[in-house]
Amino acid sequence: MDEIVDIHVLDGFQIWIKFKDGLEKTVNVRQFLGKGFTEELLDYDNFKKVAIEPGGGIAWYNGFDVCPNYLRTL
Repeated sequence: MDEIVDIHVLDGFQIWIKFKDGLEKTVNVRQFLGKGFTEELLDYDNFKKVAIEPGGGIAWYNGFDVCPNYLRTL
């Protein structure tokens, strides 16, 4: 399983991520935001509250998360 070890929030709902194996990439997560409980993440101050989960994925305070394996495919 892939694991994210570092993240940085960028402009335009993009996140730079670094995987445990050294792969680095920038992912635009805007396509996943705006419906249901993800709507509040369109507020950039809320969007910036992303963190790395213990399992190596990324998650926000409201429970929205994205699997590291999926992020690697984007």
